Amino acid sequence: MSRDFGYGLLAAICVSVMAATSVTASAWAGVPSAGCGDHHWVSTWSASPTDSVGAIGSEMPGGEQTYRIVVTPHRGGDSVRIRLSNRFGSEPVTFTRVTVGRQTLGAAIDPDSLRAATFDGGSTSTTAAPGTDIVTDPVPITVEGFEPLSISIHTDGRSRQVTEHASGNATSYYTPPGLGDHAADIAGDAFSHTTTRVPFVSQVDMPAPAGVSTVVAFGDSATDGHVAADFLGTPQVAGVVDQNVRYPDFLQHRLDEAGGEAVVTNAGIGGNRLLSDGMVPALGRAGESRMDADVLAQSGVTDVIVWIGMNDLGMPIGASYEQLVAGYTRVIDRLHDAGLRVHLGTMMPASNGLADGLTSFPPSDPVRVRANSWIRSQRLSDSVIDFDAAIRDPNNPGILDRRYASADNLHPTPEGYRLIADTVDITKFVGNDCTAAR
Repeated sequence: MSRDFGYGLLAAICVSVMAATSVTASAWAGVPSAGCGDHHWVSTWSASPTDSVGAIGSEMPGGEQTYRIVVTPHRGGDSVRIRLSNRFGSEPVTFTRVTVGRQTLGAAIDPDSLRAATFDGGSTSTTAAPGTDIVTDPVPITVEGFEPLSISIHTDGRSRQVTEHASGNATSYYTPPGLGDHAADIAGDAFSHTTTRVPFVSQVDMPAPAGVSTVVAFGDSATDGHVAADFLGTPQVAGVVDQNVRYPDFLQHRLDEAGGEAVVTNAGIGGNRLLSDGMVPALGRAGESRMDADVLAQSGVTDVIVWIGMNDLGMPIGASYEQLVAGYTRVIDRLHDAGLRVHLGTMMPASNGLADGLTSFPPSDPVRVRANSWIRSQRLSDSVIDFDAAIRDPNNPGILDRRYASADNLHPTPEGYRLIADTVDITKFVGNDCTAAR
């Protein structure tokens, strides 16, 4: 049995060229601003696609096999619809069978919960063209918030490309190629391989009553939930996998405890930059260029937490203060034009960050400090979240507080992510028109 612990190792070995792709808007009936009907769709889980992997050097060979992807929705409901992505594929992918069920242990599922997903009003299979996302019909299944859900996908073998999210921070399963269709299996015996990548599945929606809306947490590895296991920043600490200790997870718990009606989804990509594509495909396309696909396409979205920019400074050093400010301004304007509220976060310190810090972050720290000053003083965004002030060392503002720093001094620990979630002023999420009318 094999395991891949995420974007660090993948980024080191990945040599493919990132394809420029688009998302077919008509294929995904997102709800940019929820209306005041009795029910509407909201996004309850997401993982932004980063790249496509194939047979050579990959733990997920592609081809005819079955994947069982485990996701943890932040809100419960009595039905789901599932978004599948071939965004980075250069050839069509045919999904011959898709099922969904509640996870019990490992790859096994609750037999009473197994449901078949359909497409276009009843078809059990569908083909996703290169560069597109597709969506299932609504699937009736009852699931609670933070209850793991297993989505099983069988592909027919004609395509050997798998669009993925490079570091899912959760264990999913897949069969060896050529083993046949196991999407309807209750037992997990056929799923002999594990991965923390997220193949094909990019979003899960559930119906919600009037007033419930989606908050998208948009950013890089700090949003994705990376906790460094060594001073180089890779791999991910094994103990945080499957624990749901990302800051959006903690933020969802805060909202639930306060009786809030917002659902938080995760649009973070490890190594992602605001202004330019990642140095390797696994680090994702530039934050600016993925706004439509990873934010605006999320159902019921009303608010966006934008927390990104460190990798523009340190992978490698390059972005100037003026470039960052211009990028933030364009993103805020783009989201405001779509009718969304923007909550802009300050960048954390990392002057002693060992992954890139010895050569990049110390000389770029004055740019970070100046950019943070602009973030705090600007009035373009709807609010400011001062993550920097919350987690920096009170005696040395250029580094993380050591109580909350993981081994690379660049990524927080789980307790650090909890502190980051506690920094968010949840009263700023005023919801949709239904909420405002109350």
